[in-house]
This record gives sequence, C-alpha cells and structure tokens, in this order.
Amino acid sequence: MFIHTHPYQPFIPENATKLIVGTLPPPRFTTGDLKPDDVNFCYGSRDGMLWRILDQIFELDLVFENTDFPIKQRKGFLEKQGIGICDIVDSAQREKIDASDLGMQHIKLRDLVGYLRKYPKVDTLLFTGGNSKNGPEYFFRRHLREYKMSLKLVEKSTPKIHEVEIDDRIVRTVSLTAPTGTANIAVGSNPLYKQLKAKNPEFNTFDFRVMQYREFF
Repeated sequence: MFIHTHPYQPFIPENATKLIVGTLPPPRFTTGDLKPDDVNFCYGSRDGMLWRILDQIFELDLVFENTDFPIKQRKGFLEKQGIGICDIVDSAQREKIDASDLGMQHIKLRDLVGYLRKYPKVDTLLFTGGNSKNGPEYFFRRHLREYKMSLKLVEKSTPKIHEVEIDDRIVRTVSLTAPTGTANIAVGSNPLYKQLKAKNPEFNTFDFRVMQYREFF
C-alpha cells in the first residue's frame, strides 16, 4: 500500500482573499521523482493545466521547468494577487500508484475550516473540481459535517457556486472545471461549450477553462 502524503504545506499569503483547493498532486511529487518540466510546487505537474490557464489569463510568462525560478514566479504571483493554495487532502493510501482521486483510500483531510478561521480575509474557495466522489467539493462537504455546517446552493449551472457561513462571515465556493485532461469529456458535453464550439471550430477545452477561470480569478 502506497502512503500518498501531500508534499506541500498550504501556501496562504496574509492578504489572501481566495484559496485554490484541490486534493493531491501526482505521487511523483511525494516521492521526489519529478520530471524535467515539472515545477516543484503546488499544481506543478507538467500534465496539469492550472498554471497554464493562469499564465494566459494574467500574461505571466511563466517558466515550466524543475528549477527554483518557476517556484519564485508562482509564489510572487500568488502574493501579489492575494491568492492562496490549500488542498484539502493531507494524505491517503493507494493500492495502485497513480493520480486518480477515486483511487484514494483511508483519506486524512486538512482542517480547512480552521484555516478559514485563521485567515479571515478569505471569502472564496476555488475548487479544482466538483462534487464527484473524492473531489475537492465532495471532501469539503464531508469536512463541514464535522462542524455541523453545510453548503447552500447559489448557482446550479457550471461552475456551481455555494455559500457557507463560518463565524458570521459568508464564504463562497466555486466548483471549477478540473484543470486535467480527464475532465475534457465533461467539458465536451457542456451546452455552453458546444454552443461556442459551433460558432468557432477552433475553440477548444483549454479555451473554455480560460474563459471560466478568468471570471473567478
């Protein structure tokens, strides 16, 4: 059984008003077997799209390589924009060593409510995935039950938006389309994507994510 521990502590600037919330990076980030074009930081997998999406939205000219400079670029951007990263899974066990959320067992969650109380300026959680089993929204719902809290639906179309009251303040959650290739099937079936694709055949699933993420970042 592989013990998949999160290799990074939450990165939350003091001025953070938004938190990016996912689950776990691929196992190679835990074992340290990174590839040359991985970045040794949150969402640094060469196969992930999050930083490429943000690179396009904010015109960051990011570098994608396994050196210190790309890490400094990303931390500098997050600090400037008041965005933190606090994935909700601290550790999990896996029978098969892969990055599948469904493959996680015996999952230990981080105390995300505790972090929200520690950083009272945070008013938005940006989930990198929805409420499917072992996704970030799914785990947050489970976590809230420990505090006898629950999400209230605000917007039911994609991306779904919810709210939760924590210590007399409202925290909004946005369940973004996952920045991974496995979510492309879901994007392809999205009515808005089909409409935009029909108008412009060159419009693709990456463009759709850029459009969606731009509104909330």
